[in-house]
Amino acid sequence: MSGKLKVQRDDADCIGAKVGLEAAARRLDQVHVAQLSDCTAPRIDQGGAPDAGEFTYIDIGSIDSEEKRIREPKILTVDAAPSRAKQRLKAGDVLVSMTRPNLNAVAIVPREYDGAVASTGFHVLRATEGTDPLWLYYAVQTQAFISTMCGLVQGALYPAVRPRDIRAFAIPHPPRNRQKLIVAEIEKQFSRLDEAVAGLKRVKANLKRYKAAVLKAAVEGRLVETEAELARREGRSYETGEKLLQRILETRRSQWQGKGKYKQPAAPDTTDLPELPEGWVWATVGQLACLVEYGSSAKTSDVSGGVPVLRMGNIVDGELRFDELKYLPANHDEFPKLYLNPGDLLFNRTNSPELVGKSAVYAGSAKECSFASYLIRVRLVDGAVPKLLAAYINSSHGRRWVKSVVTQQVGQANVNGTKLQALSVPLPPQGEQLRIASDVERRLSILRATEAQVDSNLQRVVRMRQSILGSLFLET
Repeated sequence: MSGKLKVQRDDADCIGAKVGLEAAARRLDQVHVAQLSDCTAPRIDQGGAPDAGEFTYIDIGSIDSEEKRIREPKILTVDAAPSRAKQRLKAGDVLVSMTRPNLNAVAIVPREYDGAVASTGFHVLRATEGTDPLWLYYAVQTQAFISTMCGLVQGALYPAVRPRDIRAFAIPHPPRNRQKLIVAEIEKQFSRLDEAVAGLKRVKANLKRYKAAVLKAAVEGRLVETEAELARREGRSYETGEKLLQRILETRRSQWQGKGKYKQPAAPDTTDLPELPEGWVWATVGQLACLVEYGSSAKTSDVSGGVPVLRMGNIVDGELRFDELKYLPANHDEFPKLYLNPGDLLFNRTNSPELVGKSAVYAGSAKECSFASYLIRVRLVDGAVPKLLAAYINSSHGRRWVKSVVTQQVGQANVNGTKLQALSVPLPPQGEQLRIASDVERRLSILRATEAQVDSNLQRVVRMRQSILGSLFLET
């Protein structure tokens, strides 16, 4: 795949297309305005689960707040029915989550969930005669509704609005035939946006596959010309990976400052390892590292005057993000021992199985940083390039290794420092390592720029949806 990926022009054109809704919006001029309480049933059946058998239960977690639809409702037995399973639904009911209204978790009940039971965490809007259910469904997605509800939340730990707050919201209420006409136009325009979103998501999926392919090619010697090939073409000799490893081990021994007698790190067992490109050699992380240690377990705070502490959440897609930091006092007794040096690799040792092992290289920052105990710091001996080690751990090869050695501890997966040091990794000649790392960074830089463009266009879709709704559900 080419390193330079572009969002499809059709997607961008669709996103940027003007919405031809002016005529439909003008029909709403001087229409009747009604509160939601005026056009919905005052109360629905609160009889809860059936007397026996299984039933479909819809709670807040069943709502996809991005797509505004019900996803994966629970199938429960009557005996397992939670106390909040009270509201008996009908097709066409509109569900509005009363908690965290900023997320706008709303959905309309399709036919297949007619008779399902909903949590009391929803307020259920059931349209009365003269009101199209879809009119209500789109009305509660408008920015005017979201902003009003956000201004009425109560409670800090469990922010929510009350049913009466929702029911008091006023919406334009034209005759039902006009409602249907405008709903049809909304759905026509939303369909175009859905096509654009699908195209953009395809691009994101392709970018993810491209990144995986780049990392895999990098650690298999297929991304740049090997040092062996270059030396042969230029008629010169070169330091092989095997000679480099011996040099690294000698440096490691000479610089040893640990306690007790120096112990030679174990060599890799190459019995089941694949053949490497010419000039490469297998080595363990323990052989290449002069330092492998856990971070600080001290309690951190949001007070920003201290030392920033990088945590597992700061490792995102192989990079370190410096937002949402926690801090330790600058005079903490762990410093300067746990300050990070540029080139230190951080390995996430515990979390859910898919997050264990995510790694990134610290390149330095405006302020000295430390790292938390859920991370392992690996500092390599000169001659081993940290970004190539990170590429291997983040590649499909590294992910397979993590799965093979991970252990479960109290519901969390874990890979400890001993296992990390035993990881076998390919070691190319030093010059080749640098070329590989440089080419990986170049390609991933292009990828990041493309991802940013895709994300920007996805945000434009969100704004376009609100523009469509706002042009119809005029502020009252």
